[in-house]
Amino acid sequence: MHAILKAIFYAPLYNALIFFIAVIPFHNVGLAVILFTLIIKIVLFPLSQKSVKTQFAMKQLEPALNEIKVKYKDNKTLQAEKTMQLYQEKGINPFAGILLLLIQFPVLLALYYIFSRGGLPGIDHSTIYSFTKMPSAINVMFFGVNVVGKSTVFAVLAAVAQFFQMQFIMPKMAKKDPKADGGPKFSDELSRSMNMQMKYIMPIVIFLVAKNFTVVVSLYLITSSIFAIGQEIYVRRNRTAPALGKIA
Repeated sequence: MHAILKAIFYAPLYNALIFFIAVIPFHNVGLAVILFTLIIKIVLFPLSQKSVKTQFAMKQLEPALNEIKVKYKDNKTLQAEKTMQLYQEKGINPFAGILLLLIQFPVLLALYYIFSRGGLPGIDHSTIYSFTKMPSAINVMFFGVNVVGKSTVFAVLAAVAQFFQMQFIMPKMAKKDPKADGGPKFSDELSRSMNMQMKYIMPIVIFLVAKNFTVVVSLYLITSSIFAIGQEIYVRRNRTAPALGKIA
């Protein structure tokens, strides 16, 4: 299995990175990693765009979904049926993001090995294709920082980028209503808790990860977050809110 993953994911991505280093002006590794990340995101864009559109559409359906929860709170089976019926009526597949995750996982795993064990500024010649353009030199300095070393500053930048990504993408939670019928519901509290964790704990996790790896990991994370924010803006501007109608 390891050999298969290396042949299908690791080797092509590693060769692509070496190629970008070869063609980038001054053979700068930092610029190559940014370009490399953008190319990967663009290739996966059709799948990720579909996932983002689904998330955006589901955000727009929240009032209708909440109405279903209230109207059928005593009948969970009917509540689930009405929820799925609403999704079908609006042409929404709530599982659209699963395929993207399945594809991204081996890609992310390959990227982890490239950035953590790729051997830069050295090159793993055993993985290089015969037709891959080789850089005549490798410049590991990016804004005065060695990208194959560790940097707390870049780790902080990666965490900040992740924070803004989460703030921008995650839906705003409705304020608690202590006078609501039956008091706060467990599902609502769980959703609120997960929302808070994604917004505030994930940036901390990203900081700890980036701090303990080389700067190229931080550059990948920063570029990915900025791309995700841009993609969200693009989807919002080109997506009209679905007509909700009244829940039968």
